[in-house]
Amino acid sequence: MKALRAALDKVHPLFAKGGPLQIAYPMYEALDTFLYTPGEVAHGNTHVRDNIDLKRMMITVVMALVPATLFGMWNVGHQANLTIEKVKAANEVYQGDWHNAIHNWVGFTNDAASIGDCMALGLIYFLPIYIVTMFVGGHIELVFSMLRGHEINEGFLVTGLLFPLTLPPTIPLWQVALGIAFGVIIAKEVFGGTGRNFLNVALSARAFLYFGYSSEISGNQVWTAVDGFSGATALGQMANAQAVGEGGGFAVKSLTNISHAFGTADPITWTSSISWMDAFVGNIQGCIGETSALMCLVGAGILIAAGIGSWRVMLGVLLGVTGTALLLNGVTTGVSNPMTHIPFYWHYVTGGLAFGLVFMATDPVSASMTDKGKWIYGGLIGFMTVLIRCINPAYPEGIMLAILFGNVFAPLIDYFVVAVNVRRRKARYVTT
Repeated sequence: MKALRAALDKVHPLFAKGGPLQIAYPMYEALDTFLYTPGEVAHGNTHVRDNIDLKRMMITVVMALVPATLFGMWNVGHQANLTIEKVKAANEVYQGDWHNAIHNWVGFTNDAASIGDCMALGLIYFLPIYIVTMFVGGHIELVFSMLRGHEINEGFLVTGLLFPLTLPPTIPLWQVALGIAFGVIIAKEVFGGTGRNFLNVALSARAFLYFGYSSEISGNQVWTAVDGFSGATALGQMANAQAVGEGGGFAVKSLTNISHAFGTADPITWTSSISWMDAFVGNIQGCIGETSALMCLVGAGILIAAGIGSWRVMLGVLLGVTGTALLLNGVTTGVSNPMTHIPFYWHYVTGGLAFGLVFMATDPVSASMTDKGKWIYGGLIGFMTVLIRCINPAYPEGIMLAILFGNVFAPLIDYFVVAVNVRRRKARYVTT
């Protein structure tokens, strides 16, 4: 290690200001700080505010994302194999071009696939999305760092993992590249880079894809890595439920009879059901990393214990969801919209709510910074999530737009919180 340290120190003058490779200094600095703790120290009177730096913060967030990532890869393979087993059970041959080749190469049989088999298949779908995200987004960050003469920081490590986890496994890779390019450039770099963006970068990239290429990121055919398969997510199923029966519970009841189809010359159809526990654990269709509320709960524990994720924001979102769902349950009796009758505890475990409130809403850059503001910010996101899910039938998911909406209002929330606090202090210490 001493030899490597000496080699880096030897070439440092080439990249320093005035050196022949000055423009490439961000690349040298990124390698140096990745391998070693920065050697610069403060001189004179210093004030230590915290013992965690940007590098440690981002690495901690990545660690918190690992459970959801691993489970997401397993679930991608698991959902694909459940579908293929249904097809083979009907004595049909799966003819899914390269998907079929992957399935045979990994070595699946007609028996239930093992955890390792499912992980391997899920990795085959997740890894290209992750590589494209890191390659395209990382190079954009590199170009902007070189143009500005700034260091390459670790902020993109989190964005580069968050974005793939919000996508369906079958998304075209060129859309992955386009989406992350939009997010990094428009939502981050034009405002000055890490720490200066007011919108969550990963969500901005996903929102761009959703509105620009909605057919590839939504619908019933994008969630399972099997060609010709159609199956709804839990939220999609409830949004399309028919108003049948008494008591307004038809949305949840519809989850006991979810229709699936595999397109062949003679389409194979079957039904399945989703329980609350299935949705909590994550054994359902959905985006790669968003299905498991349990794994998101593990990540929340890591972030809260490390002091990085705000429990006030997380709890504020849950309170906002609970209050809004109960309100709609009470005032929409007799209304035929199935989404308004969904119990609050089903909102917790469906869609990307758990993933969004743990890893997106708590983004320290785009979220509110005051303690009181975090409660208001979280409550606003929870309120908007349920409102979008229930009032807009064309878009059953709501957490993505709700968080972006909250990002826009976060500075205003903090402004009024500080203003009210200043006014109270003035009144408290007024002198005559």
